[in-house]
Amino acid sequence: MCTILHRILIVECACTPVRFFAILSMQRSGSGWFETLLNSHENISSNGEIFSVKERRSNITSITKTLDKLYNLDWLSSAAKNECTAAVGLKWMLNQGLMKHHQEVVEYFNRRGVSAIFLLRRNLLQRYVSILANDHDRSTKQLNGTHKAHVHHRGQADVLAQYKPTISTKSLIAELKRSDKLAADALVNFKTIRNIVLYYEDVVSNRTKLTDVLDFLKLPNIKLSSRHVKIHTKRLRDHIDNWIDVYNTLNGTQYESFLNGRR
Repeated sequence: MCTILHRILIVECACTPVRFFAILSMQRSGSGWFETLLNSHENISSNGEIFSVKERRSNITSITKTLDKLYNLDWLSSAAKNECTAAVGLKWMLNQGLMKHHQEVVEYFNRRGVSAIFLLRRNLLQRYVSILANDHDRSTKQLNGTHKAHVHHRGQADVLAQYKPTISTKSLIAELKRSDKLAADALVNFKTIRNIVLYYEDVVSNRTKLTDVLDFLKLPNIKLSSRHVKIHTKRLRDHIDNWIDVYNTLNGTQYESFLNGRR
């Protein structure tokens, strides 16, 4: 029987087993920001984009070996907490071996009791702008010669936001369709595991979505916070150099609603 403790969080952690989760997402969909929100909860340890290292995703054996190390609680990272940990996970991009080995991963998740938190983005045009801007900074290193995928100061965000990509309209619709299909396929491929589906835009506009996540992980509801500062805050037209061309390309298509989004 659990000892009665003074703090509710410790009681919750002491009386329940550690739960396993994986944030399944796509690059530039807010997953970095979302993970810092989760990690602000003293009972959650999400260990980042572990499979960004190619050797860890080279085959299913490497993938399961890496997952075993994480979920056997042998993985040491900055996400480790002094408080007892009630939920342990990682951030996993769909193109990091996840979709390629989805059948084996589904079997593994079901066997180990891993729950999936899908974090997707509705406005794929805004995501594409973020991808292009991030690629530009990776090559130019605009902040004192250092690439910053995420920033913690408004001044840094304003510097990065000054770059306005010119989008190839010839390949734009194909790119949006590819991203759309990847997300849809992921929802189908992983529908047999315990999961929750979130959209970045909803989390930004309605913080009660974070309560849904904590309920999903069966953890106490506390206020979550992040130091991440949003880079692109203006109208979408103000972040694209050839806005008129992009507007004419998407207007009247299935993606024309993306033209009106701010987030």
